[in-house]
Amino acid sequence: MKKIIGIRREDKNIWERRVPLIPEHIKKLKDEHGIETIIQPFERRAFPDKEFEEAGAIVKEDLSECPTVFAVKEIPIKLLQQEKVYIFFSHTIKGQDYNMPLLQKIMDLNCTLIDYEEIKNDKGRRLVFFGKYAGLAGMIDALHGYGLRLKELGYSTPLLKIKPAYEYHSVDEAKKHITEVGEEIKANGLPEEKAPYVFGFMGYGNVNGAQDVFDVLPHKVISPEELKELDDKSNNIFYKVVFKEEHMVEPKNPDDTFELYDYFNHPHKYKSKFEEYIPHLSLIINAIYWTEDSPRFLTKEYFKSVKDRKLDVICDITCDINGAVEFTVKSTESDNPAYVYNPEDDSITDGYAGDGILDIAVDNLPTELPRNSSIEFSNSLNQFVPGIVNADLTKSFNEVDFPPEIKRAVIVYNGELTENFKYLEEFLK
Repeated sequence: MKKIIGIRREDKNIWERRVPLIPEHIKKLKDEHGIETIIQPFERRAFPDKEFEEAGAIVKEDLSECPTVFAVKEIPIKLLQQEKVYIFFSHTIKGQDYNMPLLQKIMDLNCTLIDYEEIKNDKGRRLVFFGKYAGLAGMIDALHGYGLRLKELGYSTPLLKIKPAYEYHSVDEAKKHITEVGEEIKANGLPEEKAPYVFGFMGYGNVNGAQDVFDVLPHKVISPEELKELDDKSNNIFYKVVFKEEHMVEPKNPDDTFELYDYFNHPHKYKSKFEEYIPHLSLIINAIYWTEDSPRFLTKEYFKSVKDRKLDVICDITCDINGAVEFTVKSTESDNPAYVYNPEDDSITDGYAGDGILDIAVDNLPTELPRNSSIEFSNSLNQFVPGIVNADLTKSFNEVDFPPEIKRAVIVYNGELTENFKYLEEFLK
């Protein structure tokens, strides 16, 4: 097999400007491992074609000579070629209907499919992901959206100066600007009528980037227990509350006690108790892992029953439709990121105006910080590339010498579903 990889342009939507491997690592792969790269030309990519050429890559349309092709998002079915190794986020492992034709075509062409989402260590921890940048972009968008929402409610604040994430060149530029806005808030304050300004964070995993952005603002950290007793009306500072699982759920059986791993493994045995905190929060960042068996934490029924609401904004970073935030009824695009949910008539209105709660529900937030997120992703991915390229695919799957982290992520091998993904046969039918 030739030691040459291809990198596809990202054309699933106009916002996708990321790349799985950055020029620095393309040069490293060539210099240290003799691996050449062909990359398709792409004007919108976060790294210009010239940077790849300077790193030793060949910029051209045709990837047919590349045995291995990397992408970020799904590759259109019509562009798939015989007996290639493809590496991308396939969105097939849950049997997603819309991608079963893609999976079947990969099998029909005797290809091999490796999915980034399944690249894990021996403890099941994901190793290649964009998660942190979802949090970073989501928090920037939340602050931008909060300023616009307050304006619609009749309050002009320094938050209006904060731009959406995609208008900043980098995370550092965004944080520097938000720091300046924070200094203005510290000096001059926000409307007293809305104080105290309390931001609640649901979740503390990979999307912790949200807290990295928030923390440049003047703030105090309080516990969920302290939140209920908070009577400080300061208007030149924000309060941060981080909610862990034990704050948010309790066993349905009153005789049981909360156990974290029991909740992870059996979420259906638990119910939400998050509603006791909602009346004290101005803005909520939802960044929790959620499944259909998990409780819903912000329900339509609750908000319909509450007439006097402090909560103005929810930024649903995880963006599960009708999930933890029940009224996240659709995902949004970066240039139209928000809608207002009205509990009275169960309606939504695009934009920042209207009666109800603002919901920001962009489902592909890392694309808003494409350069930073590509660097982070490539930092974790590049180490596995030689092992992928050098593997002998003439061997059986049991014998092929992929790195173990990669082998766990192989969904299809030479046209056949691997043992761990045989369950997808039912979805293919």
